Amino acid sequence: MSEKIRLGVSACLLGEEVRYDGSHQLNHYLTKVLGDYVDYVPVCPEVELGLPTPRESLRLVRDGDQTRLVFSRSGKEITEEMEAWARKRVRELEKEDLDGFVFKSKSPSSGMERVRLYDKNGVPTKTGIGLFARAFMEHFPLLPVEEEGRLNDPKLRENFITSIFTLQRWRQTLEQGRNLGNLVDFHSRHKLLILAHSETIYREMGRLVAAGKQQPLAELFTGYQNLLMKALRLKTTPKKHANVLQHVIGYFKRDLAADEKQEALELIESYKGGMVPLVVPITLMNHFVRKYQQHYLQQQVYLNPHPKELKLFNHV
Repeated sequence: MSEKIRLGVSACLLGEEVRYDGSHQLNHYLTKVLGDYVDYVPVCPEVELGLPTPRESLRLVRDGDQTRLVFSRSGKEITEEMEAWARKRVRELEKEDLDGFVFKSKSPSSGMERVRLYDKNGVPTKTGIGLFARAFMEHFPLLPVEEEGRLNDPKLRENFITSIFTLQRWRQTLEQGRNLGNLVDFHSRHKLLILAHSETIYREMGRLVAAGKQQPLAELFTGYQNLLMKALRLKTTPKKHANVLQHVIGYFKRDLAADEKQEALELIESYKGGMVPLVVPITLMNHFVRKYQQHYLQQQVYLNPHPKELKLFNHV
């Protein structure tokens, strides 16, 4: 793909010196590895709200059923200002056609989970959500979101990056035209990838596409997009992948020699049992696709959902 992914990101993760103490939190994976494939849209809620750098640190405080954003030392509250700014900013971000967002962990404005939330006695629990992150996730409830710390987990990283590359392809399909032919083409290429996330949603999406001529295109595309994004939010597992890989073998039932089929099945079991990473059976399947010129599988995104240079299948 020549067009890059559009990804929102907390500005400090790109090296911008916008944190309360004037520092940054440059993330080398985002900038040096993923950056080759992504156009970032940086956001710093506190600076964009008009706060200076450096500045007094902020914290989340529980007030009954409400969460307040206050300065740590002075106790001055800026909850309403931040919430009003966040509502305006997420509406502006609609124009950016984002494929996802990476938030700064632990931030009282941008942390997506487990942010310190202080009670009236000053005792924290890790149950808070940053005010901007909350507004973003409520406004874009199905967009892939992650924190930079969670991207250190190979499974979470692979799932997130698969999701944003898939949404990029979906956005390109929409740009080509909202017609049934384009929808069928997209769905045909992504069947196995969707199956790896949810067999239930895979079947539901299949029924939706099959009945595509029976409903207005606008409703069809909206329904399909909602199901696609819902599926991508569900994590893949070795069991799910093994099911898909066995499904792939079925396309070679007239081609594979007995020893080739046995090797493939043994590798799938080794992967399922945690003995080898996913890249091993995936590489073998791609070998079979090339060797036997399996045209349907050549189009399946599942076998190549993201650039090999990212080496995501090497660690899951």
